[in-house]
Amino acid sequence: MQLTQFTDLGLRVVMRLAVDRSDTRPSSKEIAQQLSISYTHVTKVITRLSEMGVVDARRGRGGGLAITELGRTASVGWITRRLEGEGEVVECEGSNPCPLRAACSLRSALKSAREAFFASLDTVTVTDLTAPPNRGVLLALPDLGAPETRTPQTGTGTDSSAR
Repeated sequence: MQLTQFTDLGLRVVMRLAVDRSDTRPSSKEIAQQLSISYTHVTKVITRLSEMGVVDARRGRGGGLAITELGRTASVGWITRRLEGEGEVVECEGSNPCPLRAACSLRSALKSAREAFFASLDTVTVTDLTAPPNRGVLLALPDLGAPETRTPQTGTGTDSSAR
């Protein structure tokens, strides 16, 4: 089964926030830059994760994003089900209904397979996803919110670019 891009991005955001120290609250823009994701997509994902109670999003001074306790302990299956929605794997009805739908068992087989997929994800928590070695990779993402430090240049004292 292939996850939607929305779910993929949602899981990435949750993993990224799960490794933050409790005193840091990155902005949506910082998360988008760190994960190389469109800011627009990130804001939509964060809105949904916030509605689910997985992410605490605050605006303004002292605001930013933080994962909630529910977000840390939630199973990946639970999060994925809510981000994916209740849609079916195949579209048997709709504007162009399948002529085989009356006697076809594919729909129920795919529904069972989808549930088995989610059930396998129910055994994994967000905390599991952010344990070593993944934690090291997540912590190595550039800290775009930190002030930039510059090393003073030593030399002749003249600026050669002004010539």
